[in-house]
Amino acid sequence: MALAAIALGVASLILSGGFVQDIVIQLGEALIHSQSGHLQINRRGFFEGGTRSPEKFMLDRPEPVRQLVSVMTEVDDVLARVSFSGLLSNGRSDLAIIGEGIEPNREVKLGTYLQVKAGRQLSDQDTYGILIGNGVARSLKLVPGDQVTLLVNTAGGALNTLDLEVVGVFQTFSRDFDARAVRIPLAAAQTLLDTPGVNTLVLSLKDTRATAAVVDRLRQSLDPAQYEVKAWHELSDFYEKTVDLYERQFGVLRLIILVMVLLSVANSVNMTVMERVGEFGTMMALGNRRMHTFRLIVIESAMLGLAGSAVGVAFGVALAAAISAVGIQMPPPPNADLGYTARIQIVSAEIALACAVGMAATVGAAILPAWRATRMPVAEALRQNG
Repeated sequence: MALAAIALGVASLILSGGFVQDIVIQLGEALIHSQSGHLQINRRGFFEGGTRSPEKFMLDRPEPVRQLVSVMTEVDDVLARVSFSGLLSNGRSDLAIIGEGIEPNREVKLGTYLQVKAGRQLSDQDTYGILIGNGVARSLKLVPGDQVTLLVNTAGGALNTLDLEVVGVFQTFSRDFDARAVRIPLAAAQTLLDTPGVNTLVLSLKDTRATAAVVDRLRQSLDPAQYEVKAWHELSDFYEKTVDLYERQFGVLRLIILVMVLLSVANSVNMTVMERVGEFGTMMALGNRRMHTFRLIVIESAMLGLAGSAVGVAFGVALAAAISAVGIQMPPPPNADLGYTARIQIVSAEIALACAVGMAATVGAAILPAWRATRMPVAEALRQNG
């Protein structure tokens, strides 16, 4: 019973921790591969004032920076973007939008989490095509093939318009982003804004885990007076708050599981020790010191905890793999319209924590009953044999 309680408790901690990690990882990957990329390089001050006036924060010579970054072994691709805001009109009504001029074929490779709900993706051949968010399409009642007019302020402050054809409607995990976002080819955006520059160089990495190292290297190699480098998680206030919310919610869940594990193990170990009081009395009657008997009980519990933890890890990892193979269909997270398939991540830190809890719970649960059993008068302990 004690072995089963330890094993189930360790497996439960592995599963709950892996589930939480999967939510965090999938949310981060969705953000990276639908909006931000792994990190972004901008002109100094862009993140403070660029959302209001992106035309004032242009990288006039982005190619030297792109070449410098492209040779890094961790970098898969470097994409240029131009940001703008303006009005999109269908001829009957207008909608305030936030837009990006992009390199279409490169963005398709990065944007694996961006779903096209109607039409198709932009391509390099779409000189005057526009890809619009799902919310924009609903607000202006647009479908692929419709003609729209985009009105923006140029870098010089004048008004400029461009007629475009809707080629597709996209949807990301963020409802707010989809409600205002549009994308057009980079060359069209530069023509519209009357500028040869770009606002942002977006880096796509081969491995998300290399983000912190690449950010540190770029901040050291680029002039901080001219450039600022931001990692993907620094670019999304939504991500930080959502992760904090989930961590708190599932932290309470894991605490409940932890308490249940401790109580179950303590009950089983306490019963095991107290049922063997007669055995311990016999050992002490044969000359074993009380402290020696106490140590034997604790060591036996530690071995039981080690065995239970090993069984729990094997069971938990096997169950995590089985659940991940099937998947758990999840509803859309806050501020999203898209659900997703959750899995159980096998995380070494969670496994180590679960094992430590199993061991600590077993040893800790044995100390009090072992002390009581070895402090019982030998004659009274021997009577327990009957």
